[in-house]
Amino acid sequence: MSSEEKQLKPGDTIGILGGGQLGRMIAAAAMRLGLKVHIFCPDADSPAFECCSFKTVADYEDMEALHRFAQSVSVVTYEFENVPGETATFLEEHCIVRPGPLALTVSQDRLTEKTFLREKAGVEVAGYYAVENQGDLATGLSLFDGMGVLKTRRFGYDGKGQVMIRTEEVAETALEAIGDQPAILEALVPFEKEISVIVARGVDGDIRCYDPADNHHQNHILKTSSVPAEIPREVATAALEIAAQIVAALEYVGVMGVEMFAVPNAEESYDLVVNEIAPRVHNSGHWTQDACPVSQFEQHVRAIAGWPLGNPGRTSDVVMENLIGHDVDAWQEILHEPNARLTLYGKTETRDGRKMGHVNRLLPLGA
Repeated sequence: MSSEEKQLKPGDTIGILGGGQLGRMIAAAAMRLGLKVHIFCPDADSPAFECCSFKTVADYEDMEALHRFAQSVSVVTYEFENVPGETATFLEEHCIVRPGPLALTVSQDRLTEKTFLREKAGVEVAGYYAVENQGDLATGLSLFDGMGVLKTRRFGYDGKGQVMIRTEEVAETALEAIGDQPAILEALVPFEKEISVIVARGVDGDIRCYDPADNHHQNHILKTSSVPAEIPREVATAALEIAAQIVAALEYVGVMGVEMFAVPNAEESYDLVVNEIAPRVHNSGHWTQDACPVSQFEQHVRAIAGWPLGNPGRTSDVVMENLIGHDVDAWQEILHEPNARLTLYGKTETRDGRKMGHVNRLLPLGA
């Protein structure tokens, strides 16, 4: 691939697989930089369609539609990691895909992901054991003191596709509860908090990390991300180094979210254990929209376009809150808050558990 092919120019077109809120915000950032955007999504009501130059409504395995899509763009990216493998492979044969299919292959299968992180990236992960049947589950539980989290190897998110096992009774029905699918048993991690790092890597190998965020969940869905995270400086530095190791090992291009557990240790500090990676812009990075010179969305566009990465530093402290379901009904009250920055996703139907928008509440640095 020549250097000319690696770098887009203003007026070129970015293709995005997926039409949800992440695609919408990537598209808005791209168009602000003078790039055109082509959204490919099977859902005709996708909110990202309101923020693009071109759109294709077709199934992700419609090869004729994918071929036309590939011919119309300079680079393809995606807003979700469960892009069918056949789709990613087909597109890579016809155009540039960033991040590359390796990141999808690794992140789509929890066993592959854990193995890659430990053996290739050299980072710490929870103990794990592959589970195909009840005998495997019994063996794995014997290694982890009879407890663990059983997760489907593929397609789980927001707490779906997993069962917490603490008793023999739960263990007896856990595989059935996740649909008797190939699974992984993960050892329980005695963490005090979950943090995440948004990291970007450019075509030239340049790596930029945003400050770690403290994440809090409600009903298995991220509710708030607070920055700075309440962790010692050396732990924050270690978190950034871990994220950088992972994107370097993947030869990744784009923005990635890296979730980690902070586990108390004898030094009255924390050890870090990587929970999972998300090869895309990430919900826990929405705070960057209003608290940084360059948001995670613009950073992703810069990376996949082959442009210089921007400044990930903070201009303020911030708490990002997801507006889930009818939380969004408070939009008018939020607009009255002097330091609140509201982003709504343009979704036409409000449902319990559905992410409808987010609000960033800004605070002075060091407040």
